[in-house]
Amino acid sequence: MKAIAPKIDEEALKSVSKVPSFWKVLKREFKVDKLAKTCLVILIIIFAIVLIGSFILNQEEIMKINLRNKYKAPGKEFILGADIGGRSIAGQLLIGGRNSILIGIAVTILTSGIGVVVGLIVGYYGGKVDSIIMRICDFISILPTTLLIITFVVVIPKYTMWHFIFIMTVFYWVGMTRLVRSKALSENRKDYINASKIMGTSDLKIMYGSILPNISSIIIVDLILSFAGNIGIETGLSFLGFGLPPATPSLGTLVSYARTPGAMSNKLWLWLPASLLILVMMLCINYVGQAFRRASDAKQRLG
Repeated sequence: MKAIAPKIDEEALKSVSKVPSFWKVLKREFKVDKLAKTCLVILIIIFAIVLIGSFILNQEEIMKINLRNKYKAPGKEFILGADIGGRSIAGQLLIGGRNSILIGIAVTILTSGIGVVVGLIVGYYGGKVDSIIMRICDFISILPTTLLIITFVVVIPKYTMWHFIFIMTVFYWVGMTRLVRSKALSENRKDYINASKIMGTSDLKIMYGSILPNISSIIIVDLILSFAGNIGIETGLSFLGFGLPPATPSLGTLVSYARTPGAMSNKLWLWLPASLLILVMMLCINYVGQAFRRASDAKQRLG
């Protein structure tokens, strides 16, 4: 008698052989890593409160000086107290948080956009294009970036937040360019790219339709970590007095109130809320970024 072959479940085989997408892997990572999941929820809550609250408030009213309320302690009138000009710390915290977050988002999007485009071109074509662009990147990398930003901030007349975003973008696109270039170079040597070239597929379609999707997970990870870094750069420069204009609230400006005589011991409300907000945001972004990094690297995955 002939042995009856068992029926093969084609759908089961497809589900086993199918490679899960980056977002499914990421969802699994957040499900396993409770700390990263908690940090993501905290970040969403902070961003929602800061962005919605700041747009409801009137910045001109918040920044009006009223010396009668100078250094007023937290109470019914001022939830988090008032600064040297009698201005609400809570209002400045919301508006300053919004400005710092929006600057971080804007600089991250601009630098990453430039870095992805330039990195793909350099990594795909190589040769003289690679040599020229990489020498430009090397030159920008060795520049004293912080000192140059401070110089531009001092020199530019009628300096605004948009000037600051532009200056940061000019100096911080190099990192993403190097990352995308290195990944594009490795992808460019693979068989599927050579097959696309032989078939006559256009260069743009190969770069943005084949190479970019395959390195997108690494780009997303770098985006998140760069976002935290850009917020840190802005708050650091604002703390030194070379970030946003004096009339524009920033988390760094609020933290700089710690240099006020007696503030470290007797006037904690001036600088502590902004310091805690920066600390919590940086930690949460870092843990969320680690979850994204594990999702992009199979060797590091928890789930």
